[in-house]
Amino acid sequence: MTNKHPLLNKNLVLLILCQGLFLTNNVTFIAINGLVGLSLSPVAWMATLPVMGYVVGGAFSTSIVAKSQNRFGRKISFQLGLLVAVFSALLCAYAAISKNFWLLVLGTFIAGYYSANGQLYRFAAAELTVASQRDKAVSWVLAGGILGAVIGPNLASWTKNLFDTAFLGAYLTLSIAGVIGIIVMQCIHFPEEFKTQHSLSAGRDLKTLLRQPVFMVAVICAALGYGVMNLLMAATPLAMQICSLPFSDTALVLEWHVIGMFAPGFFTGSLIQRFGTLKIMGIGVVLNLICIAIALSGVELHQFLIALFLLGVGWNFLFTGSTSLAMTAYRPEERDKAQAVINFFVFGTMAFTSFGSGALITSQGWNILNLGSLLPVFVIAAALIWLGIQRKTLAKV
Repeated sequence: MTNKHPLLNKNLVLLILCQGLFLTNNVTFIAINGLVGLSLSPVAWMATLPVMGYVVGGAFSTSIVAKSQNRFGRKISFQLGLLVAVFSALLCAYAAISKNFWLLVLGTFIAGYYSANGQLYRFAAAELTVASQRDKAVSWVLAGGILGAVIGPNLASWTKNLFDTAFLGAYLTLSIAGVIGIIVMQCIHFPEEFKTQHSLSAGRDLKTLLRQPVFMVAVICAALGYGVMNLLMAATPLAMQICSLPFSDTALVLEWHVIGMFAPGFFTGSLIQRFGTLKIMGIGVVLNLICIAIALSGVELHQFLIALFLLGVGWNFLFTGSTSLAMTAYRPEERDKAQAVINFFVFGTMAFTSFGSGALITSQGWNILNLGSLLPVFVIAAALIWLGIQRKTLAKV
């Protein structure tokens, strides 16, 4: 491959489509699992346990997925994830029919294996183009999530009353999307040179990797950036229902939130190349703060919509930047373990915020939830400032 090759090629376009299917699953789960959980849970504060199950399952699966990627390569490992997606969606459908809350939690926990696979699509994107365009490739694959932004919330809304059991149609449709993903993934060719030729013990150990300032900040910003986004997004359907807003409004807010998450992907890579990773991530922090300010200003539809849209854009800048930072901090033989540890911290933070969102929104309210999200945003800001100082110090040496 040479720098003359275009950014978009068949393999990258198909991976973008797989990202869209992955986010369709992800967004639909976020949109409906809290509400289905609320209707089935013994007590209200447990409503988001099915959402928590999804991300705990992802955290639990990171090491398994790393071993699968190491042994079987990208394609087979990704297809196994999609097969699990089909099974878990059908299991959730049965849980909804049988009104079994704990079976629903189990179904979303199993679905976490698919999520742990899907989180690696962005890293695989960098392997499908030349080195000089990897930031853009990561950004464009993340942008594929815009398909999920449009399809996911509308799928939940269109299929809510398709059957006597609310949202049964959404779960069944997600199983079909998983089958389509398996077929699409079969058509992608992942270059042989990127297959791991080393065991997971090769290269530096995780303690050494985590001591690197760049890698440490990449992990902090990826995990906390995702955590803040998840805390507010998971609580939004419940908050809007508490405020007596119809589900059609909730679907609209989630649609624009996920558009905000992934539409910037068409240009985030270019912005990073032009202005630098830390500056773009800093803008992400500012957007998070504006989001929280708007959310605290009121609970009308337009306030939910604008706040969640800005939250999505802020997440995109932070998460794309974190991915770009991380890829500069590990060697090829350390790929699987480094990516696994990043995703472990991401899923661990998401698990905590998924549970916290349900508990806080039902016991303390929307304003306390937003005020609480300020702490991780300030930690992200501090980490970025610290890394910037570290880089300036090294440049003077």
